[in-house]
Amino acid sequence: MRSEIGRLLTFSDAVFAIVITLLVLELRAPEVPPGGLARALLDQWPSYLAYVTSYLLIAVTWYNHKTTFRRVHRCDPWLHVTNLGVLFSTALLPFATAVVSRSLRHGNQADERISTALFGLVGVLISISWLGLYHHLVRNRRLLRPGVTVRLFTLERRRGLFGVAAFGLGGLLGFLVSPPVALGIFLVLPVIFALSAESVAEVRRLRR
Repeated sequence: MRSEIGRLLTFSDAVFAIVITLLVLELRAPEVPPGGLARALLDQWPSYLAYVTSYLLIAVTWYNHKTTFRRVHRCDPWLHVTNLGVLFSTALLPFATAVVSRSLRHGNQADERISTALFGLVGVLISISWLGLYHHLVRNRRLLRPGVTVRLFTLERRRGLFGVAAFGLGGLLGFLVSPPVALGIFLVLPVIFALSAESVAEVRRLRR
């Protein structure tokens, strides 16, 4: 069974690596006349912002995935399904990132509102996919390694619910009020998720 977990992790890591690689494709070297490079690079700030935001979110998702499956002892078909759900939703990020980047560079305000709402929707889908995975682990304790309690995944489900609410709110604010405000929320959320992870809390407790 452990080898099955290993295969699942290998496949998942490959998907995360491809998704991160796809992000950088939106960063293109500008073709400009002599003397115009600095301005052209500065004009691409939307691409940089979108890249950093999505990279942080994917990095947190990958680390969360890694620490979650350290506590899993065996797989069943539904664990594979919920894991594929996490990968599916995460793989949408390069598309959402490209849409946001291009709308900020070349679109009007309506395009910016739609693109930030789309990014928020992808964030909601990622959070929902994690909720499904955690719910399955809580309901199937036999999949967990000896000594691992479901309390951890119960707490992580709360973070998933927070993600649904926060990304949903960010998307609504971007669509109805202000795209820059939404982008600020999206940039801060991965940091909040990283600092609030139960695995980080465990490290802090061990250091005390």
